[in-house]
Amino acid sequence: MKSRYSFGGDEHLFVECNESMSLGAFFKSLSVTNAIRASGIKGVTEICPANASFQIKFNPDQIKPDDILAEVQAVEKAAEKAEPTIKTRIVEIPVFYEDPWTHETLMRFRERHQDPSSTDLEYAARINNLGSVNDFIEAHSGSPWFVSMVGFVAGLPFMYQMVDKPRQLQVPKYLRPRTDTPKLTIGHGGCFSCIYSVRGAGGYQMFGVTPMPIFDPEQKTSYLRDFMVFFRPGDIVKFKPIGREEYDEMIGEVSTERFIPTIRDVTFDLREFQEDINSYNGKLEGMIHGY
Repeated sequence: MKSRYSFGGDEHLFVECNESMSLGAFFKSLSVTNAIRASGIKGVTEICPANASFQIKFNPDQIKPDDILAEVQAVEKAAEKAEPTIKTRIVEIPVFYEDPWTHETLMRFRERHQDPSSTDLEYAARINNLGSVNDFIEAHSGSPWFVSMVGFVAGLPFMYQMVDKPRQLQVPKYLRPRTDTPKLTIGHGGCFSCIYSVRGAGGYQMFGVTPMPIFDPEQKTSYLRDFMVFFRPGDIVKFKPIGREEYDEMIGEVSTERFIPTIRDVTFDLREFQEDINSYNGKLEGMIHGY
């Protein structure tokens, strides 16, 4: 699909890369916005990539709408000819699946769920034709995820799993949203996973929690002192299942500022990934663990 351009008021240019959400559409959105950021177009004040689109905020006193349109189209054309690679990082996120806190919460809201007689994980496993909850957890944590956008709630990452379409995990949102979701819940709606950065309302299925803070407006967390939001578009996430004992240990490390996220810099190559998805994902996991 050819990109579709439209203006939002006097200060925004909206670009739709594709009508459907896919890894290719997201990669185009991210690579073009990276190129726009690097080009330093006069008058651009904010760049916001999303799942299959992006938005540019500009100062109309510094650049006219027709001029910003021409500049962005030129950048997009040049980006299409470039090698399909981005410099990013891969992050390991520990997850306590089937934790007691999301379980207590989901049980309070069963009347809002498609299947009140099961848990969210049991429902997710069944509708994805997986034999058990453990099989679903293995599928959810077995392959990495791309962070396609950050927002809606401050610091909340939306993630798209790096697998071929037949293996995409699909789980609908609750029939009616909950009024409560524990902080740092691993959620899932449609084909997207997320991490709830704060406690609050939500409609995604709940699978577990992470002990790792991802948003700190007071910037007291050791690795969030430079910026309060941990994730950025283009990050690659690998979930690591942990048990209660390891979860409690990590909570202690966080409280004493000893917790250090596992992060590795990586250059992601879309073409190489598409040639052999499983092999490439194995290579990414090897980078996390240093082999």
